[in-house]
Amino acid sequence: MKLAEMVPSAPESAALARLVVQAGLEWAVGGLPQTNGVDRRGTDAPWDYLPLLSMKQRYEHAGLGLAVIEARPPLAKAKRGLPGRDEEIDTVCTLLENMGRLGIPVWCYEWMSDFNWLRTDTSVPSRGGSLVSGYDHELMQQAPPAEAGPISEEELWTNLEYFLRRVVPVAEKAGVKLAMHPDDPPISPVRGVGRIMRSVENYQRLIDLVPSPVNGITLCQGNFRLMTDDIPAAIRQFGAQKKIFFVHFRDVRGTVEKFEETWHDDGPTDLYECLRTYREVGFDGPMRPDHVPTVEGDSNSHPGYSLYGRLFALGYIRGMLEGVAREAKEQ
Repeated sequence: MKLAEMVPSAPESAALARLVVQAGLEWAVGGLPQTNGVDRRGTDAPWDYLPLLSMKQRYEHAGLGLAVIEARPPLAKAKRGLPGRDEEIDTVCTLLENMGRLGIPVWCYEWMSDFNWLRTDTSVPSRGGSLVSGYDHELMQQAPPAEAGPISEEELWTNLEYFLRRVVPVAEKAGVKLAMHPDDPPISPVRGVGRIMRSVENYQRLIDLVPSPVNGITLCQGNFRLMTDDIPAAIRQFGAQKKIFFVHFRDVRGTVEKFEETWHDDGPTDLYECLRTYREVGFDGPMRPDHVPTVEGDSNSHPGYSLYGRLFALGYIRGMLEGVAREAKEQ
């Protein structure tokens, strides 16, 4: 398993890059490059070859391999099946082709229409006065409907199939794995908008929708914890099919209707058993901590991405990985 961390491509993230290398990491998860400043190459778009090359080189100069791109070109029209979707899908195909040329192996994408991950509170008090994020669906139901209007789950499935039939052959040729992230929270509908990546069964439907070695998943454990009480069983189900391409390693407490994030050592899930199961199924891809608490001395301006909280999570996960590896050698 390749323990990684989300390190934005902006120059101001250079200190974070140094810190994670000092913490022993060799892999980064990045976004799309900037198209000005250090990443600008003429009038190229973020998914074009030269900006991606510049971004990848800067990670390498910092001592990090780029394991995943976890950002997407605009896909609002593609998700809703609107005119102009083919042009949006073309940009994804360009991104995948250039990732293949540069040896960037995994693209993490999602199929959440209109809005991405949602929380109703990003300052929930946790251990020792640290802060975590939380979600209360009763509060969200008071929010106004989405501006674009409602969309059903079956419409989203239809539009996803159209998208995959376009991009999967390109990804296969490029050698890039498509890792679908869950809806966050995995509940439907939200503000009139259907959500489809919200159950273990629906993830199997995704894999079966367009069968391909590159059509797989991001197993975000916080979301899967809200789908099932048995994450190791889900790891075995998708690991046996070789469909786990990327892992977000985190935990939550509560139900899909009302939950809060937890410290990595303070949630209901047996995270050590999860790591043992990933090893059991032969998962050797990238894994990163996600949505850490904001701790004393750090800012909550980017909830879930506290600098000091990350260091705790990285150390905790590295220790467990070492224990799992030692167990395997002794067997």
